[in-house]
Amino acid sequence: MEPNGLLAITGGTGVDLRGADSPLTDARDEVVETRWGRTQITRALLESREIVFLQRHAASSLDDNKVAGQAIPPHRVNYRANIAALKKIGATAIFASTAVGALRPEYAPGSLVLLDQFIDMTTQRDKTFFDERAVHIDMTEPYCARLRSLLLMTADDLNIALHPAGTYVCADGPRFETSAEIRAYALWGGDVVGMTGAPECTLAREANISYAGVLDTMRTALPQLMQLFLSAARDYRDDSSTGSRRATEEFGSPEVF
Repeated sequence: MEPNGLLAITGGTGVDLRGADSPLTDARDEVVETRWGRTQITRALLESREIVFLQRHAASSLDDNKVAGQAIPPHRVNYRANIAALKKIGATAIFASTAVGALRPEYAPGSLVLLDQFIDMTTQRDKTFFDERAVHIDMTEPYCARLRSLLLMTADDLNIALHPAGTYVCADGPRFETSAEIRAYALWGGDVVGMTGAPECTLAREANISYAGVLDTMRTALPQLMQLFLSAARDYRDDSSTGSRRATEEFGSPEVF
């Protein structure tokens, strides 16, 4: 494991860390087996530091019947296998990206939003590692404050416009929302709506992995988002004493990963 912690980046089908302009080197794929299923990850070097990328829709995260490169729809992503794989390889933090739709007029197309809250409207997903006993985790502040501060400071240094807070509404998909649902989500206090942020965030908390989510309201924002993540990755340092890294410690959680 990296002496200062191992950072993972999770993203959707449009995220590519191997482009010609990428600062990453020595990229290599690896399949990680967990009790929840298998997941493909990519290890790479950012200068001399290892980071990990996980494409959450990768075929290996579902079953053997999918063709390599074929994307898994959001409601069928094996979120438990994905987070368990990152836990198994020693990840201590996750920068998560996903595309969303805006519920507020001030979030113009191409905006980047740093989440601070979410509303989980999903109904078809496995949402915990602990199915056989009740393990209660505190989700009052679901996104790691230290990671959020790091991303905000990095965005300021890079002169990248980043909304400092936002409430994410996660729907099952794969359909888009009706007009009535959009109005309701906005009335509830939602700022953006998407399909992949939950239960990924909750599972990371159960696994004692710090988690921060940045959302883009248009694919044109992806280059800036990756610049933000990779720049922040250089300065990331783990702090195992934070709440997000100790969420289930007092429960004596079994070795489930």
